[in-house]
Amino acid sequence: MSLITLIDTDIKTALLSRDQASLRALRAVKSALLLARTEKGAAEETSPDTELKILQKQIKQRKESAEIYHAQNRADLATIEEEELEVIEKYVPKQLNSAEIEIELSRLIYESGAISIKDLGKLMTLATSHFAGKAENKIIAELAKKMLSQK
Repeated sequence: MSLITLIDTDIKTALLSRDQASLRALRAVKSALLLARTEKGAAEETSPDTELKILQKQIKQRKESAEIYHAQNRADLATIEEEELEVIEKYVPKQLNSAEIEIELSRLIYESGAISIKDLGKLMTLATSHFAGKAENKIIAELAKKMLSQK
């Protein structure tokens, strides 16, 4: 079952259960998926990688918005963003924690032969594809810098 079909099914379920948070989040995701499908030069069907990137972008937008709303003391709006974030996160693979990322990065550092901070670019190229969908690049980069600077 494709992601858009799953989203459609879940939208119907949210409508029937009157779950407004799920409905808002799912409609936003469906809109983003349809937009990606109709972009100039896009394939008729979006690949799972593209779908994952779209979901990650939606998650990132919700997180950033919630942070801004918290900074502005707008808990009501932050709550809405966090509810939607919770719904969207159900459709992406489980995110790795820092300890799991460090273990994998250690292995990648060894395999790539990275020995100093100068090799960060080479390491990040490998890490980006290795951790696709499992961790945010920002976290990976911070941990990689820390690990390489300790060498």
